[in-house]
Amino acid sequence: MSMSVIGWIVLGLIAGIIAKSILGGRAQHGVIVTILIGIAGALLGGWAATEVFNIKATGGFFDLSTWLVAIAGSVVLLLIYYAITNASRSRSSGFGRFRRSHR
Repeated sequence: MSMSVIGWIVLGLIAGIIAKSILGGRAQHGVIVTILIGIAGALLGGWAATEVFNIKATGGFFDLSTWLVAIAGSVVLLLIYYAITNASRSRSSGFGRFRRSHR
C-alpha cells in the first residue's frame, strides 16, 4: 500500500528534524525552515525513488525504506540549502569588509 501526500508531509516533519541532527553543526536556521525542507525532501525523495530510480521504497508509513528515502531526500535538500545560504552569506559579508577597508 503506497502513502498519500499527507503521509509524506507528516513523515517529512520528522525526517527534517532527523536530517538536521545528522548534519549537526551546519544548522544555521530555525525549526520552521527545517520542517519545510524536511517536507520537501521527503516528497522529493519519495518521487525520486519511485520515478527516477524505479525503486519500490514507498511501502507505507512504518516501512524502514520509506523512512530512509525521506531522510535521504531531506539531507540532500538541507545540504543544497546550506550551500546556497553560505555562498550568499560569504558574498555579502565579503563585500561589506571590502568597502570598510577602503574608507
